[in-house]
Amino acid sequence: MIAGVIAGALALAVAYFLGESQVDAAIAIEEAHSHAAHGGGGGGEEEELVSRTMQATGGLATALLVFGVAVGGIAALVYAYALGRIGNFGPRATAALIAGAALLTVYVVPFLKYPANPPAVGNPDTIGKRTTLFFLMVALSLLLAVVAVIIGKRLAPALGNWNATIAAAAGFILVVGLAYAFLPSFDEVGKDFPASLLWKFRLSTLAVQTTFWAGFGLIFGYLTERLLVSGNGADARRVATPVG
Repeated sequence: MIAGVIAGALALAVAYFLGESQVDAAIAIEEAHSHAAHGGGGGGEEEELVSRTMQATGGLATALLVFGVAVGGIAALVYAYALGRIGNFGPRATAALIAGAALLTVYVVPFLKYPANPPAVGNPDTIGKRTTLFFLMVALSLLLAVVAVIIGKRLAPALGNWNATIAAAAGFILVVGLAYAFLPSFDEVGKDFPASLLWKFRLSTLAVQTTFWAGFGLIFGYLTERLLVSGNGADARRVATPVG
């Protein structure tokens, strides 16, 4: 959880300095459209329940730090099971593999099908459906990743580790591709919304997640290696350098 908080703080810095300017630009476009829709008058504007400043500071910080704590707890359980069971990897390498796999399955795979949209993009009537499909894609990606690992381990004695890994990865990509093809898509970007702004916003969200998972993998790996390798007992050394 400590590693998650630190990684969350790193992601917060990226989100604030890289992403918030894109959000502000999108909000400006949304407000301009609303202003034009009301004939240039001030009608239709609603009082803000939470100020934009609070959203970009306290709200953003709370979301990312709480996310970091939650992810840290879950990742610790996954790490405890994976260490020594997914190959002859030490504590740092195992942490890096778990972080990389989490980035791929939890964010990148769903993101490629249902990328993040800034304000002024997307139909409010479909937000519930889009959210449901995004989390369905997350669940499917995680399930397929687990299945791919199991299949890879079972194929390894017959094909060898390298060929078994390639076969399992190919199966994962194939099924994900089928999901991309058959799940519904949404094209709700207005013709007057700047393509460059949409691209920058989506890159910034990807940068936030990449920063979080890279930071978490490095920090968590360092902390676990200190705990496991610095121990004087034989059990700690055996866990840090699994055999087989």
